[in-house]
Amino acid sequence: MPFLGQDWRSPGWSWIKTEDGWKRCESCSQKLERENNHCNISHSIILNSEDGEIFNNEEHEYASKKRKKDHFRNDTNTQSKIILINFILFYREKWIYVHKESTKERHGYCTLGEAFNRLDFSSAIQDIRRFNYVVKLLQLIAKSQLTSLSGVAQKNYFNILDKIVQKVLDDHHNPRLIKDLLQDLSSTLCILIRGVGKSVLVGNINIWICRLETILAWQQQLQDLQMTKQVNNGLTLSDLPLHMLNNILYRFSDGWDIITLGQVTPTLYMLSEDRQLWKKLCQYHFAEKQFCRHLILSEKGHIEWKLMYFALQKHYPAKEQYGDTLHFCRHCSILFWKDSGHPCTAADPDSCFTPVSPQHFIDLFKF
Repeated sequence: MPFLGQDWRSPGWSWIKTEDGWKRCESCSQKLERENNHCNISHSIILNSEDGEIFNNEEHEYASKKRKKDHFRNDTNTQSKIILINFILFYREKWIYVHKESTKERHGYCTLGEAFNRLDFSSAIQDIRRFNYVVKLLQLIAKSQLTSLSGVAQKNYFNILDKIVQKVLDDHHNPRLIKDLLQDLSSTLCILIRGVGKSVLVGNINIWICRLETILAWQQQLQDLQMTKQVNNGLTLSDLPLHMLNNILYRFSDGWDIITLGQVTPTLYMLSEDRQLWKKLCQYHFAEKQFCRHLILSEKGHIEWKLMYFALQKHYPAKEQYGDTLHFCRHCSILFWKDSGHPCTAADPDSCFTPVSPQHFIDLFKF
């Protein structure tokens, strides 16, 4: 009689005792194999699912970190671009905030050299309305403020001066103004170079000597400048009637311009010697009290208005007249060209604007 039992030698297996000995139960072994296979499959599924979750978690974490890095990098690049754009736009603006001391909002102060660099005088000399204004400003800087310019401002100053000289050599306009400017500049440089060590000159002394040699060369070029006679078969200045020529002379505000025009033709010379013309010019530039101190009479007892004009000019500054000037906003403390404007926050901006003469421009930066 067969005996069904479980042998200790093979735990988990069912054995049958027969006449030939112990044999493994086939049905039980198949059942057990199915269970083992199921356990192995279940175990592998569990392992695979756990590994998948771990892999998915790691991948998600890596992707999250990468997104954060990309977002941070994009934000940094965007901020850098914004800062760069604002920087470029700021320095393209033709205005400057004038502050003489540090405040909570701003630190430091504005210098003459910084204003000279920012207000785009290179473009201003191409505008006929601003040309005389810029030349006068350069002349005042040459007389008293040359040593206050930084190295960059000095370079900009002489670059603008070079453009002015080349412009005059090309179009022959206003050579007298440039001659006066170069004369004042060369005189100042000679004094500063001779007194090196006593005065503060920013830069190498050899650079200043080269600049002085350049100025002397410019002076020689202007001295050799010849006005070419224009051939024109049409209407000329001499063909105008006398009353129109007289009106032209009365439009001038500079006595030297009247004298220069009077040298063109005998008719213009006669009109340029008119006593009433010089009287109007004196009254425009000077006060009556100044007349009394410097009266010049002829032998017949008449006032010599032409001589008085040049005598008064030596003692008192003449009234300056420019087609366009810099303006100063009292509300914003900003210096700007009126055509370019500035970001004003005043309710009525026009009431805050004040024209700035070249001397006033220099005084704004005297601390």
